[in-house]
Amino acid sequence: MDQRHFAVLVVGAGASGLGAAIRLGQAGVDDLAVLEKAGSLGGTWRDNTYPGCACDVPSALYSYSFAPNPGWTRAFAGQAEIRAYLADTASRFGVTDKIRYGVEVTRAQWTGSLWELETSRGPYTARVLVAGTGPWHEPLIPDLPGLADFPGEVFHSARWNHGYDLAGKRVAVIGTGASAVQFVPRIAGEVGRLHLFQRTAQWVLPKPDHHVPGVERFLLRRFPALQRALRSAEYAAMETLGFGFRHPWLLRQVQKIGLAHLRLSVRDPLLRKALTPDYTLGCKRLLMSNTYYRALTLSHVDVHPTAVRSVVGDRVLGADGSSAEVDAIIFGTGFHILDMPVSSRLFDAGGRSLDDHWKGSPQAYAGTTVAGFPNLYLLLGPSLGTGHSSAFMIMEAQLRHTVAAVTRTLSSGWTSLSVRPSVQDAFNAEVQAALPGTVYQSGGCSSYYTDVNGRNSFSWPFSTGRLRSAVGSFDEADYEIGRVHAVSGE
Repeated sequence: MDQRHFAVLVVGAGASGLGAAIRLGQAGVDDLAVLEKAGSLGGTWRDNTYPGCACDVPSALYSYSFAPNPGWTRAFAGQAEIRAYLADTASRFGVTDKIRYGVEVTRAQWTGSLWELETSRGPYTARVLVAGTGPWHEPLIPDLPGLADFPGEVFHSARWNHGYDLAGKRVAVIGTGASAVQFVPRIAGEVGRLHLFQRTAQWVLPKPDHHVPGVERFLLRRFPALQRALRSAEYAAMETLGFGFRHPWLLRQVQKIGLAHLRLSVRDPLLRKALTPDYTLGCKRLLMSNTYYRALTLSHVDVHPTAVRSVVGDRVLGADGSSAEVDAIIFGTGFHILDMPVSSRLFDAGGRSLDDHWKGSPQAYAGTTVAGFPNLYLLLGPSLGTGHSSAFMIMEAQLRHTVAAVTRTLSSGWTSLSVRPSVQDAFNAEVQAALPGTVYQSGGCSSYYTDVNGRNSFSWPFSTGRLRSAVGSFDEADYEIGRVHAVSGE
């Protein structure tokens, strides 16, 4: 029988959605399904298959705490290995058979007692909805004049066209963020000519990546305490860096490492000047690579330190007047982070979308629940982003909150659980009050952390320990509870 109603529906079978299904299942929630629009699991690590795609957080931290992986073959795991880990974990914890592939949620509305979903495979209903769609999902492609008429190949790094042969081609890369830093060195030796359009210079630190020897993996597998110690050591190291994000003067010392890395890699003073940032390290997402700068020194690679103004025929025009005639354009321009598509598909009982509520500035309590949207939980939601820690740690804090709230709702027979507006407002006021002292706000740059209204709706301004405590705790006093009232008669 094709079951259409569930106690809990999880949207998305990436790391956060799978984590939600596992943790809810461990808490006794069996009446659950995961709706995944694609034909396989993995989320970000399914979609991003560009050359060189890898994690920029140490592997030991990039896993569920309840499912550590002693088998990582690199200190910073690659895309294929991370996706395989997610698939293995889903199988080991018995959630694979709960995933319904090819089911895209096009609309979900709270009716007052249930979530009613419209999907590509017909309607579903649920008492509780968990959105595990994440912010690194929908590619952001700039609306460049003339792009639609470009006669060559065009694709985003998150939708890499492996069927297109780059050998000998003239290629324009637009964007110099985390993805470009990884794929540019991999394609630079293959293309005939590479034109890199850099709107803003990035801080790039050396990446302490290396192959993990088999004997080390054996010891980590044989002695779990060693793996816990490694995870703790890497957590402490990243938190030390995180302290600098809250005390920007410290990061100006770390910048010396970045400048030395640049100086040793790039001898040409003009190119080095073009690649030198004019803001404090950490103001934008921190990047690491041992090969990026060297790739830019190759004789057939041109760096255009400018934004792109338009595309005319087969020519990409920079805002500074420079141009490049190319056969292909590859975008490394990131994702719809703060205007995530899911928010236009979620509606309250009155028919107003989450987008309508947010008006360009996403807000949630503990980055997880939103006033006016009962029984809804957003994973990797607003105001929880950090510049240093693992998304798994953020997500697991949210899952502790979510699982406690959901199991209490189901076991108590509550019809709804909705965060009090005053609680949500107080949480966001505290976050916003702390942000000006961080490098995210005072570092002198513009980044995707800032929404269309000029508000930082992405960043968490405190320590990861505080995030785990504040976000991970559930207190029913913070919520308005809907209960079924018994009717008595003569």
